[in-house]
Amino acid sequence: MLDLTYEAPTPKVIAGATSDWELVIGLEVHAQVATKAKLFSGASTQFGAEPNSNVAFVDAGMPGMLPVINEGCVAQAVKTGLGLNAQINLVSAFDRKNYFYPDLPQGYQISQLYHPIVGEGEVLVEMGNGQARKVRIERIHLEQDAGKSIHDMDPHMSFVDLNRTGVALMEIVSRPDIRGPEEAAAYVLKLRQILRYLGTCDGNMQNGNLRADVNVSVCRPGDYEKYQATQDFSHLGTRCEIKNMNSMRFIQMAIDYEARRQIALIEDGKEVVQETRLYDPDKNETRSMRSKEEAHDYRYFPDPDLLPLEIEQAWVDDIKAALPELPDQKKARFIKDFGLSDYDASVLTAEVVNAEYFEKVAEGRDGKLAANWVINELFGRLKKEDHSIEDSPVSAAQLGELIGLIKAGDISGKIAKDVFEICYTTGRNPAEIVETEGMKQVTDTGAIEAAVDEIIAANPAQVEKAQANPKLVGWFVGQVMKATGGKANPAAVNQIVSAKLGI
Repeated sequence: MLDLTYEAPTPKVIAGATSDWELVIGLEVHAQVATKAKLFSGASTQFGAEPNSNVAFVDAGMPGMLPVINEGCVAQAVKTGLGLNAQINLVSAFDRKNYFYPDLPQGYQISQLYHPIVGEGEVLVEMGNGQARKVRIERIHLEQDAGKSIHDMDPHMSFVDLNRTGVALMEIVSRPDIRGPEEAAAYVLKLRQILRYLGTCDGNMQNGNLRADVNVSVCRPGDYEKYQATQDFSHLGTRCEIKNMNSMRFIQMAIDYEARRQIALIEDGKEVVQETRLYDPDKNETRSMRSKEEAHDYRYFPDPDLLPLEIEQAWVDDIKAALPELPDQKKARFIKDFGLSDYDASVLTAEVVNAEYFEKVAEGRDGKLAANWVINELFGRLKKEDHSIEDSPVSAAQLGELIGLIKAGDISGKIAKDVFEICYTTGRNPAEIVETEGMKQVTDTGAIEAAVDEIIAANPAQVEKAQANPKLVGWFVGQVMKATGGKANPAAVNQIVSAKLGI
């Protein structure tokens, strides 16, 4: 287990004109299920296809077409629930959410309002300095995505692309446990990390595969504690929902703006209207989209074309038994097995591909040294050149070989950086580079002693200074390293110089 201190959420306090206010935030995260086919049809979910090319008859709302549930989508939802320590409901049901919009050809969205497939769970959100929050999950339900309206191709027309219509989404609904913008972003980031580890959503926010609706309200200090004691939401103030946020930075900016907007209204004697709003990042403001609908406005009712979904506990158990190692587990293991710091383990486990790369590098080697090279040398270079770990010119086997050469004393850390550069730019293996380029470290004490004797004989004045001030021994070490082209073993040089000088 991670050595963390669990704390109650610390509210972000905003000073108004008349008093202080606290934020209350809940999120509804829409995660596209990682499957090749849609929720109720066999149409492809491929991103970037020609408009309206991935559309089955049922997606287009053609008369008489009946939905057939995709078992793979159900399995991915169950897997997600298990990864979030949530209750899996063996019986769930689908409902119709009725509304009319051009990108919804059926005139309704199939969702799960009353009986979701996943019940209550939790997400551990690390806030730094060994502190963490537990954000409760209220539910996860499966639903169809809508299509996409396109307004920028022709100033006089709008177009509709139905490729996304019917794509399976998991809506992950949190309790109002989040108390500040930074915590909200950290929660979404952690949720994305878990989903990517599970392989149930690719988390690509740029493509809209992970997006969040953010519910924001403000209350006076002490009111949140009243809500916790009574579960009476009236203590939390009127909330507004900011739709379709797909950036951690914009989530924070939108929350901060919206909270201050609500505070200004209340302190001016006006009421906050419950509504759906959009965030404009160019102007850094939210603006009204529509009044917030209640469930009855959508005329929810059980979908008559779909029977209740019943799954067996044995099937759930099989999925649970096959769960991969999740981020918190992997981080704890890296700290324990490789002796890493909390920070280094966090960096290396942030993405599953990074963790897998590091583990191959560190296998049977010095974990701390491996972490240093992966994080500082490799990640630093990849970031500078805007590459991902999948595009790394240096394989895990090659970097591991380089670290092996350092530990064996064949090359120094300084030489290793030169070897790394050649390996990065040419793809050649480190051992071959060291051999053919004559970069192997000099460990022959006789050769080192000869170089030391020569430097000492040529610099009698510097010898007297070093004997009077032992800190100056480094000058001799530097001269010997220079004379040997940086190939001498630094530890051996230091030891021989000190002995020769009687220090």
